[in-house]
Amino acid sequence: MRNPLSDTIVTIPPSGIRKFFDIVSEMKDAISLGVGEPDFDTPWHIRDEGIYSLEKGRTFYTSNTGLKELKIEICRYLKRRFDVSYDYNTEVLVTVGGSEAIDIALRAMLNPGDEVLIPQPSYVSYTPCTILAGGVPVTIELEEKDQFRLTKEKLLEKITPKTKVLILPFPNNPTGSIMEPRDLAEIAKVVEEHDLFIISDEIYSELTYIGDHCTIAAFPGMKERTVLINGFSKSYAMTGWRLGYACAPEIILKQMLKIHQFAIMCAPTTSQYAAVEALRNGDPDVKTMREAYDQRRKYLVKALRDMGFDCYEPQGAFYVFPSIKRFNMTSDEFALRLLEEEKVAVVPGTAFGDCGEGYLRISYAYSLEDLKRALERIERFVKRLDGKE
Repeated sequence: MRNPLSDTIVTIPPSGIRKFFDIVSEMKDAISLGVGEPDFDTPWHIRDEGIYSLEKGRTFYTSNTGLKELKIEICRYLKRRFDVSYDYNTEVLVTVGGSEAIDIALRAMLNPGDEVLIPQPSYVSYTPCTILAGGVPVTIELEEKDQFRLTKEKLLEKITPKTKVLILPFPNNPTGSIMEPRDLAEIAKVVEEHDLFIISDEIYSELTYIGDHCTIAAFPGMKERTVLINGFSKSYAMTGWRLGYACAPEIILKQMLKIHQFAIMCAPTTSQYAAVEALRNGDPDVKTMREAYDQRRKYLVKALRDMGFDCYEPQGAFYVFPSIKRFNMTSDEFALRLLEEEKVAVVPGTAFGDCGEGYLRISYAYSLEDLKRALERIERFVKRLDGKE
């Protein structure tokens, strides 16, 4: 019998995030600090709107691009929060999470052999989605000395005649780094000079703790070159509702829509009605959750530093990315021993690219009580490694 599998898909490894959580699911009394999911329930007024839409029998397909009311609210939100304007009718596409938007944007934009610049450490999907779209992923290694920000110098080092797309993953998963306006201004200039396009993944835009989030799409000449991706999972604690969106120039969005039509049809109708309510009346919920995350962020960074970790202070998302280099162990070894010996699950930095070696991703999307329990176990583990226990 012939090989039924694609040669391309066989070469792509599974997500490095899932490895440890398959073990955790079978381990009694384990504490997981690895899942990138808010511990808050979706606010009641948003759930109520979803329930009401079901009670009213709103269970039919929406337009392929999404519910008109939702697209209008997305445009109002982006203008209100980030001062960037889109036409709801031609420049907005509602997707099944931000992940679908990343996938179809790459497939719509890439020809075989086109290079995609991917700053790393970063979200696990960018590289495999680039490969599946026929593109060539090119890593830009971000460094702690730069606060894990993308610099103009690092970008210029990797641009070649084949470069077509730059992915901007900020606020960043896993490092928690952000890009400030002055950083984006320099990147925008390089992008324009080299005739590049941008996929800006801004799913953590509402979880910025130093100033306000800024989108590169708002810079002069950048909206025409940018696919802005966002969603409802992180800001509104709506992970299971599976809803995101992409805003892009019509020329790009039309082709993304083709893929979406054939593969998806439309995003879930119930989720779309709930998302309208989230955008109209969810600002207080976002503020409450952001303040809680900020408190946990400060608590976790201080606790890790008190244990002797070299820990960069994240300024966005809900992760810390401490260095474990002083222990002379790989990230995988440290994470596996911590799980086996103390039943605490974290994610090795290498799950987010080879340059994540020597780091761990720890999520603070958990209660302070859970964080305290986990930190007690981590401290015990570190003391053993240091020969103090």
